[in-house]
Amino acid sequence: MSRELLAATALTLALAVAGAADAKVFRYSTSGDINGLDPHLNNEGPTNAMKNNLYEALIFRDAELKLRPSLATEWNQTSPTTWRFRLRQGVQFHDGTPFTAADVVFSIKRNNHEQSGMRTYSASVVDARAVDDHTVELITASPDPILDQNLPAVFIMSQAWSEKNNTAAPVRGIVGNESHANLHENGTGPFRLLDRVADTRTVLVPNPQWWGKPQHNLDRVEFKPIGNAATRVAALLSGEIDMMFPVPLQDIPRLKRSPGVKVLEGPELRTIFLGMDQWRGELLDMPGTGKNPFKDVRVRRAFYQAIDIQAIHKVIMRGASTPTGLMIAPGINGFAKDLNDRYPFDPDGAKKLLADAGYPGGFTVTLDCPNDRYVNDEAICQAVVPMLARVGVTVKLNTQTKSKHFDKIGSRSGNNTSFYMLGWTPGTYDAHNMLYNILVTRDASPGSGSNNSGRYSNPKLDELTKQIGSESDREKRQKLIHEAMRLHKEDFGHIPLHQQTLAWGVRDSVAYIPQPPNDSVHVRFVKMK
Repeated sequence: MSRELLAATALTLALAVAGAADAKVFRYSTSGDINGLDPHLNNEGPTNAMKNNLYEALIFRDAELKLRPSLATEWNQTSPTTWRFRLRQGVQFHDGTPFTAADVVFSIKRNNHEQSGMRTYSASVVDARAVDDHTVELITASPDPILDQNLPAVFIMSQAWSEKNNTAAPVRGIVGNESHANLHENGTGPFRLLDRVADTRTVLVPNPQWWGKPQHNLDRVEFKPIGNAATRVAALLSGEIDMMFPVPLQDIPRLKRSPGVKVLEGPELRTIFLGMDQWRGELLDMPGTGKNPFKDVRVRRAFYQAIDIQAIHKVIMRGASTPTGLMIAPGINGFAKDLNDRYPFDPDGAKKLLADAGYPGGFTVTLDCPNDRYVNDEAICQAVVPMLARVGVTVKLNTQTKSKHFDKIGSRSGNNTSFYMLGWTPGTYDAHNMLYNILVTRDASPGSGSNNSGRYSNPKLDELTKQIGSESDREKRQKLIHEAMRLHKEDFGHIPLHQQTLAWGVRDSVAYIPQPPNDSVHVRFVKMK
């Protein structure tokens, strides 16, 4: 019997179990759909969480975000720039193909492709080589003290499957014409894809061939995006779904009073911020003027000081946020409490700054904002509009679903934005991840500034980030991070707003679900009653 036939038979048996009357089915929802299944294409929180169900990396983060062996059983550095990994034996991809070192080498190189949205996590790797079928060496350009912290986001694909299906490289397609890998999956993970209809449902079943011992008791997982917050809450209360997030802040008290439902709350490590176009000679909203106000630090500071963060905290976020002066949260390595105080809210000072910069009457700019990604994202942007109007700036608000928002502000579209909202959780829980993705000059090195949508650029910060990426002395490294954070803050490179509070609504039918501070659903640990 062929491997594929064996795999199909195993899946049929799994489906039979899932259809049993006492099947354990976990149904959950959030505000928007995932952005596809290609493990190396889209770097976005809920999308990465779904990948973790289907694909695996060499190293895994458990429910407490601690590093654990996954497709690698052990690893060590044989030199400052060489990491050696012993691979787990007996592992199969979902189609029955054996997992080998060749798949790791292929996946590292695919992840580093210029079209990859995930290449930041393996950007320091300049070569990957198979020592034998179960041993791999990764070579970095310079010492990388946090390579192991990055690798949990580098997912391993089957080289044979990828080449067979003409998807050996990640390629962003247009709607209705996406790559095979973005519509299908073939990982080694604890779950397999049963069905997917974009914007409607994604259904998973356990992988009966998985090498590990399941820590869940699930027979089926159903993910259903529900954009309307009231509809999402109603689905939870009616029992249509078992879990939903985020809970609208105004509904938290109601859910806490509802029988059979509980609310899980906790701090999140994501920082919500506003960015500005700082690279075009002429702002998109000011054609024919030859001007880009955001190139002037006085204008950037004026925008910062025109925003009343306490009003957003109290009225829009109902107290469920932590205003911040930094681009990273407490809990991220490199967070500096002495730098976290915000510059004061000062609309009169903002007016003077604009006048001094040559814009006494302000100017017009479009604010790009998602309406289904962060807690009260659209409401925050709506609040910013009159705040900036008070200092003479006319803001045209452009809100849209997250997939369209990220496409508009993303690098592949040429960063077609003047002013935008974004949120970022450093996937390594280290400041370097934010520096390298958000603050460094785009393409200063391979993969750098991949989410620097406003193209902020500061050569001194670039150099500091480069040093941080290779400095192994912890004390020296922390000082470098502190200096980089100070430099960016004084340059008003972005406008940090807050860290939002996590709020998940969960029915009593769920016996256990971890709530990590990265706001990701770890299905592999969920247990139903």
